[in-house]
Amino acid sequence: MSQTTSPNWNSTIKLVVGLTIAGMFAVLLITFRNIIEPLLLAFIVAYLIHPIALRLSGLPHLSWRAAVNLIYIILILLILGASTLTGLAVVQQTQSLIRALDRILTDLPSLLDQLSTQSLIIGPFQLHFSQFTDLGTIGDELISNLQGLVGRAGSLVGTFASGAASTLAWGLFILVVSYFILADAGKVPDAITFVDLPGYAEDIRRMSRELGRIWNAYLRGQIIVIIVVIIAFTVLLSILGVRFAFALALLAGVARLVPYVGPWVNWIIMALVAFFQPSNYFGLEPWQYTVLVLALSIILDQIFDNIISPRILGSSLGVHPAAVLVVAIISANLIGLVGLVLAAPVLASLKLIGRYVMRKMFD
Repeated sequence: MSQTTSPNWNSTIKLVVGLTIAGMFAVLLITFRNIIEPLLLAFIVAYLIHPIALRLSGLPHLSWRAAVNLIYIILILLILGASTLTGLAVVQQTQSLIRALDRILTDLPSLLDQLSTQSLIIGPFQLHFSQFTDLGTIGDELISNLQGLVGRAGSLVGTFASGAASTLAWGLFILVVSYFILADAGKVPDAITFVDLPGYAEDIRRMSRELGRIWNAYLRGQIIVIIVVIIAFTVLLSILGVRFAFALALLAGVARLVPYVGPWVNWIIMALVAFFQPSNYFGLEPWQYTVLVLALSIILDQIFDNIISPRILGSSLGVHPAAVLVVAIISANLIGLVGLVLAAPVLASLKLIGRYVMRKMFD
């Protein structure tokens, strides 16, 4: 019996098939764009749980499926526990912080007008605020931007609090998808090694290693850093007696995802809350108390930036923070908070792939 071989496709057929696949992918992306964020969250959850399941499955008499089942049972119990009184308290404190900020920003223009007519005396030095003619304009612009930010945060928290059924449904969807990714695949992070391109096996293995290094260094490391930041700021602000300590600590953790802008927004909001606080443990003037809170918060941020984060995150992703800021803003507008989280590793991955493509094009 003669052996038949399948003919190779010519360049025209390859081009048509490639464009068709790209068009179908674009249509699916636009049609189902509402589930992109939950799907990404499901893959992130599966990726984060994978090393734990791998470690547990190495124990005697515990299979891969049993390890995954055990992890998800514990995860569901933790979620149910956190969604009761603790979760309600977190949402209520965050809502209280947002309402307080809204009142502060409403009263801030009149305060700036009063400030422009006063002077500050420090020893032999006297500073007249009236010489800063642009103080009102700068304040109005800052207040406008902060009000927009607070408004979006308020709507997000309100949606989470009032739309409990929808939130629960999407949370269940994320858990189910991530469970089946892990339970049925087993080795999701190594899936790229199953791509078989003749002559490119070593390139694919090396690309897989490099991408794994990027995502392991950032995604898992950044989540650890954010958790430690939230704990540290909660302790610091509670000791200082700042209102809404845990909500401000959550803001400090999320702010680390956005270079440059994130810390500044966090410091400004923290300063406003401290300044307009009715009283404090130390009996200080509002501006003195604000300086104390702000100084200790900046010092704590610097400790994380220069000591703790480099040790946890390891080597740098090799991308400029300004580029991460631009990508974070774009991705946050496209897919929300998940885009903010994934901005840095996605940018680093695109840089890696782009460098590979350019070197191949120039031989």
